[in-house]
Amino acid sequence: MRLALIGAFPFPYAQGSQVYLAQQASALETAGASCEILSYARLPGWLAPRRQRSGPGPGKPLADAALCADLVRRCRRDRFDAVLAHNAEAAVVSLLARAVTGVPVVYVAHTLLAFELSAYGPVRFAQELDRTGHAIDGWIARRANGILVLSEDARVCLESRARGRVCVVPPGLERAADPTPEEQQAVCHRAGVEPGRFALYAGNLDGYQDLSLLDEAARLAPEVPVLVATHDARDGPTRHRHLRFLEIDGFGEARALHFAAGAAVLTRRRRGGFPIKLLNYMEAARAIVAFEGIAPGLRDGESAVLLDPAAGAPQWADALRALASDPARAEALGKAARARLEAAHDWPKLARRTLDFVAAAAKGAA
Repeated sequence: MRLALIGAFPFPYAQGSQVYLAQQASALETAGASCEILSYARLPGWLAPRRQRSGPGPGKPLADAALCADLVRRCRRDRFDAVLAHNAEAAVVSLLARAVTGVPVVYVAHTLLAFELSAYGPVRFAQELDRTGHAIDGWIARRANGILVLSEDARVCLESRARGRVCVVPPGLERAADPTPEEQQAVCHRAGVEPGRFALYAGNLDGYQDLSLLDEAARLAPEVPVLVATHDARDGPTRHRHLRFLEIDGFGEARALHFAAGAAVLTRRRRGGFPIKLLNYMEAARAIVAFEGIAPGLRDGESAVLLDPAAGAPQWADALRALASDPARAEALGKAARARLEAAHDWPKLARRTLDFVAAAAKGAA
């Protein structure tokens, strides 16, 4: 199959959506497909939005129009069998292009805008933004030839509104050699933490990550240092004064911190996706703390510590203290999380399922 994978974002970039697209493309090509990646990287510099973070931005409408035109040109030249549109913005671009090219569109739903759109606007407009996100989710679902979702939550939300089939295919992880103890020690020294004696959040600082909750938990449990490893700290230290920040120098440093941490945390509340950082935590065999419904496939007390969605900073602080005081339990949870990764997130199997689904969606569109 000849596939176009499109993302309305900068690429390559050290953020979950971009990492997922890149690894999916690699896995699909290994499985026999031919993949072309389209993103803002293909646009002239003056058209590419300056904003690197997720969410709406003033430069995006023009960039998306240019991305749509580029997709039309490539579809006419290369005769793709299908377009895999990563995230809602790329899905809208791809569906508009389909009106001209006729190339089927499979929507790869990283998340649900019904839950996430409000993270990018003022709190007083949260309900209106969530309603708008719900409407956009439905508009795409009714038009896409098929939808790949990353979690059961998203399937439940989209299936009743979908034109085509909806299939759950979680993301995989390309395994690499574990970082050496020396590599872990070096980055811990740079961060000012001791291996095994800190909790780690690794990722971006966007609003939907709910880092204010983690900041308050760190204030309540000062005996457990909480390190935020990110590619772009910006105003993080000013906004979150009880967290420690380290701007990482490439993904190698991030992986070393994953393996060196005593626990790994994920404070986001918005459901409907599969946080890519979760796979990195699982690979490193870390004890994971998250909300119920945010860590698909993991079970509370067996492979993670999963808190009630209503839990606040005191409960998070208690969870961090409990893991820090019981290294044997933390190690057991981490080993179980890694076993889950190996059982459910193997890219060759996931790529085969993806290609079978895309082929069926494209055939149904013929």
